[in-house]
Amino acid sequence: MPSRLRDALHRALVTPRGDGLAPIRVTKDLARRLNVTLGKPIASAEELAAREAAKARLAELRRTARPEDKRTLTAPVVVYFEKDRNVRELRRIEELLKSKQIAFRALDVAGDEAAIAFVTNTAKVEVDQLPIVFVGPKVIGAYPALVAADVSGELAKALRGE
Repeated sequence: MPSRLRDALHRALVTPRGDGLAPIRVTKDLARRLNVTLGKPIASAEELAAREAAKARLAELRRTARPEDKRTLTAPVVVYFEKDRNVRELRRIEELLKSKQIAFRALDVAGDEAAIAFVTNTAKVEVDQLPIVFVGPKVIGAYPALVAADVSGELAKALRGE
């Protein structure tokens, strides 16, 4: 549908002219709802121009994308914690990982002696120092160590498996 026609239809939908008559008001309301449901194909000329500019920019970015921009596989991130212990630190770890868009699993080891033994022996920590972050087989540590690893770039390296 040509842009001029879409703009004219948009102006007809948003103008309050004729809204005093129920048949016109109801028809315009249904048309507005249908427009929203379909992703707003009927829009103002400015909106249509902005969409075309964005489409052109996206096509340009896709053409000039470098191969290293592609997402790479990352090592699995696991946060071992014990129920109701250091909950604030666990939330901070989760917030940091989510803000970096790093997928992770949080595993509660409460009551699982084998898991507790694995985590404490591998990370060389005591049970009261949980939660502990692992990236693949590498131990990152508690929240302060996670922040330090993020700042130094070690977290990114561990995620890439380096």
